[in-house]
Amino acid sequence: MRLVSFLHGDRPACGVVQGDAILVAPTTPYADLKAVIAADAVAEFARLCEGSGQRVPLGGATLLPLIPNPGKILCVGLNYEDHRRETGRAVVENPTIFTRFADSQAAHLQPLLRPRVSTDFDYEGELAVVIGKGGRYIPRDRAFEHVAGYSCYNDGSVRDWQRHTIQFTPGKNFPQTGAFGPFLVTPDEVPDLDALTLTTRVNGQVVQQAGLDHMIFDVPRIIEYCSAFTPLSPGDVIATGTPGGVGAKRQPPLWLKPGDTVEVEITGIGLLRNGIADEAA
Repeated sequence: MRLVSFLHGDRPACGVVQGDAILVAPTTPYADLKAVIAADAVAEFARLCEGSGQRVPLGGATLLPLIPNPGKILCVGLNYEDHRRETGRAVVENPTIFTRFADSQAAHLQPLLRPRVSTDFDYEGELAVVIGKGGRYIPRDRAFEHVAGYSCYNDGSVRDWQRHTIQFTPGKNFPQTGAFGPFLVTPDEVPDLDALTLTTRVNGQVVQQAGLDHMIFDVPRIIEYCSAFTPLSPGDVIATGTPGGVGAKRQPPLWLKPGDTVEVEITGIGLLRNGIADEAA
C-alpha cells in the first residue's frame, strides 16, 4: 500500500495511491497521515478511501512532505562505508545521530531552497523510515514491528554552515532544504530492504548509488539505538544516511544551484524529485 499527504482544495489531507489517482475518504476521524499511523488504522483508513469512490488525479495534486508534522526527525550520519571514507571520519561503534526540524522539509516536486547565506548546497539521497508503533528500548529483533513504512529522503546540506563547528545542526535545518516523499510504502510491499538500491541523480546524471545492504548500521540497529536515548513515537522519521558521492567531496565540488533537478530513487519505494531555487531576498 502507498499513502500520501497532499493539499485537497486548500486543506491538508491524506489518501491512498492507486495507479495515477489518490483515493480520498470524504469524512474521516484522522486529521492527517500521522494521526492514521498513531491510531494503528492504516488498513481501516485504506478501506474508507477505497470505498468512497472519490479520486484525485495524482499528477495534478500538490503534495506535502510525507509526514508534515513529525515529532522527531532523527538523521544518521556517515552510515555507508564509502561515505565514511570520503569524509575521512574514523570508524565508530555507534550511529552518528543529528536532528532536523519539521519546518526544514519540502515535498516531492517542491523546490529546495539554496539559502541566501551560502552557495555550498549539497544533496544526500537516503532511505527514510517512518515509525508506526512507538516504544522505548526497542530490541533489534522487534524493531520492524515498530515500522509504519518507508520513503525517500534528500537530506539537503548547507556544508559551510555544517562545518562551522563539530555540530551538524545549522547546516541541516535551513527552511525547505530537506525533501521527503512522495509516498509512504508499507512494509508488506518491502519484504527485503537489503535487496533495494538507492540512486541519486543531479540533472539526470547518477551521483550516488548503493545497495541498502551497504549501510554500516542497519535499520534494526538504528531503531534499537535511537529508542534507547529517546522514546520513539508514531510518525517519527529516521533518515538512515547517505552513500558516497556527495557533492562536497568531488573535485571540483558539485554544488546545487538554481535550475538544477535532484532525484532520489529507491527501487520498490519510489522516486523523489525536486528542483533547486534561490531563497527569496
